[in-house]
Amino acid sequence: MSDDDLDDFSEVLAAVGPRLRVLRKSRGITLAQLGERTGISLSTLSRLESGRREPTLKLLLPLAKAYGVPLDELVGAPQTGDPRVHPRPVTRHGKTWVPLTRHLGGLHAYKQILPVADAGRRDERPEQSAHEGYEWLYVLSGRLRLALGEHDLLLSAGEAAEFDTRTPHGFGNAAEQPTEFLVLFGAQGERMHVRVRTTAG
Repeated sequence: MSDDDLDDFSEVLAAVGPRLRVLRKSRGITLAQLGERTGISLSTLSRLESGRREPTLKLLLPLAKAYGVPLDELVGAPQTGDPRVHPRPVTRHGKTWVPLTRHLGGLHAYKQILPVADAGRRDERPEQSAHEGYEWLYVLSGRLRLALGEHDLLLSAGEAAEFDTRTPHGFGNAAEQPTEFLVLFGAQGERMHVRVRTTAG
């Protein structure tokens, strides 16, 4: 290995710690919570983020799994010039979320696909939740039922909405075909909608 290769390798390793810290803080996770999810000790996680512990595959694999990101996002794989995102859909409660952005902080963009509701449940008010943050959505196809506080809104393709997510809100499909819409929110909103673990019933 040449000196240049060694320098590049050292730079990649040195960048892992700050990248891990940014990723954890963007998710609003404490070191203790991350330790519970990965089985990695708090002291090891702290040393990893500060650069005092060399990252190894044994440590990075559970971290990538906990954050739900490809391993190369943690180690900063060299950019190839290809800006395309390769989405890995997530399904929660029958709803499909297709990520449109990478997950290293900032706004997160998803396309959400709501399945067709049973005819008898199509007019039911969606279950609501509230959390810190702000949300923006744009309907691509179908009809989206938005329960926002005490208001019930029907949005068709081409319509957009934005709101403070501290207001109770919920989404439902009011069409006879799947409804698709784009949604933007910060890390906290993503955790509430996409990454909260559910108990099988």
